[in-house]
Amino acid sequence: MGLVVQKYGGSSVADAEGIKRVAKRIVEAKQNGHQVVAVVSAMGDTTDELIDLAEQVSPMPAGRELDMLLTAGERISMALLAMAIKKLGHEAQSFTGSQAGVITDSVHNKARIIDVTPGRIKTSVDEGNIAIVAGFQGVSQDTKDITTLGRGGSDTTAVALAAALDADVCEIYTDVDGVFTADPRVVKKARKIDWISFEDMLELAASGSKVLLHRCVEYARRYNIPIHVRSSFSGLQGTWVSSEPITQGEKQVEQALISGVAHDTSEAKVTVVGVPDKPGEAASIFRTIANAEINIDMVVQNVSAASTGLTDISFTLPKTEGRKAIDALEKNKAGIGFDSLRYDDQIGKISLVGAGMKTNPGVTADFFTALSDAGVNIELISTSEIRISVVTRADDVPEAVRAVHSAFGLDSDSDEAVVYGGTGR
Repeated sequence: MGLVVQKYGGSSVADAEGIKRVAKRIVEAKQNGHQVVAVVSAMGDTTDELIDLAEQVSPMPAGRELDMLLTAGERISMALLAMAIKKLGHEAQSFTGSQAGVITDSVHNKARIIDVTPGRIKTSVDEGNIAIVAGFQGVSQDTKDITTLGRGGSDTTAVALAAALDADVCEIYTDVDGVFTADPRVVKKARKIDWISFEDMLELAASGSKVLLHRCVEYARRYNIPIHVRSSFSGLQGTWVSSEPITQGEKQVEQALISGVAHDTSEAKVTVVGVPDKPGEAASIFRTIANAEINIDMVVQNVSAASTGLTDISFTLPKTEGRKAIDALEKNKAGIGFDSLRYDDQIGKISLVGAGMKTNPGVTADFFTALSDAGVNIELISTSEIRISVVTRADDVPEAVRAVHSAFGLDSDSDEAVVYGGTGR
């Protein structure tokens, strides 16, 4: 019996019936003796619809006003959920991100949480209420403006609140039964993982797995908050994400050699052609990108041509930042001294993740053999101790994921992966 933070995604509260179902689940936790704080996303596709509406009014809406608009989605969810809980005979209070004490930096549309001061939330649950908090939003420490945390920000809100409230667990409710060895929309025989370490989950999240966001897992690891990823559409046990293995009955769940295969088709590749091969050139390129507040992923530099002393540098970044990156580099072309830029947004990334890579020779060979057998050509390669990532053509991604998944024996005996809500969030 303790304090539980639960987070419900947009597909879980997509309509009135979904909100009623979530309310019943929250009340059950309360009746089991827990103090409950629930974090909610906007209903269904509300956020996308609000963005579309904003772009109809203004092609490039101001960040501050866009944040004011987008936070309305979560406020609708939290108020309706509080009403549904009261209808079931329990007291509930709803809070915006700022009322809940979520303090951020001043970067609109992708703010980062600086601190959480949940005094009002703690008082509310101590008085016997169920606290409902709007996810995805906070308030700037400097400007006092409303901010949003970027895509998947409700996950981060939930974990940050769990840490600040010293909760026993943070339950992330979504529309699949847990974390799977691959995206069940692509691999029908993907298996549900019972337990996964923070480190492996961080790599999967950073590599494109959409069940949990990278920032959310990073926050949980920093404050050692166990996460239980579950479906709001079923009563099944989900996936535990924590620092230490969990125990089911008398049996300890062990870390698998390979945790899973992730993929990402939301990135683009920029190649800076004809860069002088001398100290400082790469620094100039990536300082330009950093000053434009763009995050990059993979970086590869070719061997320079002896006859010209020039080289090419390629890197990947979100497609949404592609135009900004090209513009920033073009403005600084004279300072860097490159010849030209190439942009390619028809790429995909496939990543194999598993702590067992560190002690098992042959994993890399098996990975590339599986891709070769599937006829998939590789354009870029990046590795860490527990991850191998490659960039291929976007059209090759589904077949590549299935080939690698099968090659490492991750296929389930049955099609057990069920996607209840259709979006995976």
